[in-house]
Amino acid sequence: MERKDLIHQLSEIERSLRQEAGFSQEQMAKVLGISKKSLVQTEMGRRNLQWTECVTLAVTFSGSRLLQETYGGELSDMIRAVAFADTGVSYPKTMGGKVWWTDLNEKNGYRIQQNLISRHYRVLDPDDGRMISSFDAEEIKAFFDAIDTDGE
Repeated sequence: MERKDLIHQLSEIERSLRQEAGFSQEQMAKVLGISKKSLVQTEMGRRNLQWTECVTLAVTFSGSRLLQETYGGELSDMIRAVAFADTGVSYPKTMGGKVWWTDLNEKNGYRIQQNLISRHYRVLDPDDGRMISSFDAEEIKAFFDAIDTDGE
């Protein structure tokens, strides 16, 4: 998934998130740091949220049932995957994917996992540290295959 796709998806469900939280348009605009007019334009489909507004939405409403069901748990993992695409950053340690993830492959403690809802992939090291996240299965497989698990 590319950044523009995630922005579009979050823009489309913003109203439902606001309603789930019981917020007025004024309250939601204040939370997102935008004008009520911009929020109304977003809800009418005339404007997409900006990237920083999407990140704010994801963090602020991380406990949202709608977000969890739409993206398979914490949206922050997808935000990282999209934000850090092609940057080579080191991801923070995970909890090992106990709820929203399924193991697809394992070798010497390294695992390929796929999110059950959003369907994106990640590779975890033996200590559950995220090494890479992506929607591209071939990219994940190539990365996984290149891991030197023998320490040579």
